[in-house]
Amino acid sequence: MISLQNQIVLITGASSGIGAACAKIFAGAGAKLILAARRLERLQQLVETLHLTSAQVYLLQLDVRDRNAVESAISSLPASWSDIDILINNAGLSRALDKLHEGNFLDWEEMIDTNIKGLLYLTRYIVPGMVNRDRGHVINLGSIAGHQTYPGGNVYCATKAAVRAISEGLKQDLLGTPVRVTSVDPGMVETEFSQVRFHGDIERAKKVYQGVTPLTPDDVADVIFFCATRSPHVNINEVILMPVNQASATLVHRL
Repeated sequence: MISLQNQIVLITGASSGIGAACAKIFAGAGAKLILAARRLERLQQLVETLHLTSAQVYLLQLDVRDRNAVESAISSLPASWSDIDILINNAGLSRALDKLHEGNFLDWEEMIDTNIKGLLYLTRYIVPGMVNRDRGHVINLGSIAGHQTYPGGNVYCATKAAVRAISEGLKQDLLGTPVRVTSVDPGMVETEFSQVRFHGDIERAKKVYQGVTPLTPDDVADVIFFCATRSPHVNINEVILMPVNQASATLVHRL
């Protein structure tokens, strides 16, 4: 098992959900955290909750969709924070459940720009340093939606299928280097995901999880942590995890 003591871990979408849960478990293992998200105040609240010190955490107010902002943020990191050991590409979202021929263009662009292009930008600016240093690990947050399309999921599922392909392609491109690549692909997780999907409709979001015990952000973070702490010669390529009462993207048993 690899020690994460003083390893530098950059987590996107760190202000809530799986990203915040990753911050908690990696901080507990002694890692130094670069926490990136659009909502700086939420990041600051997380730091207070976790009782982190300035030596343990560096905050980035960042919209991963903005390539220039990503380039500037990574290139401007202080020297003591620039050698990133683990990149957790967690920032992502879904919008609506419209039929493709009735879809909202802005929703499509937000999903594509965040889930695909944002992930690519971070990867492109960080992985060269990992290769140069002969160490590193990229962990992408995929989804079972990248394996199975469901009604109304068209573009979101396409973005997560892209994440799966990007992860596989990156692993192939890094063959011959010690840099590891993992895709962690959860099923139903209770986060702000459904609230975001339904544009803030909390009641509709609650119904998604009724009668089911979904995964928690901590459950997913635990799997991510497991992947990150395997022996250096071990690469966990892909993990699919679901609640016991979920068998596929569309098969859910509700009590």
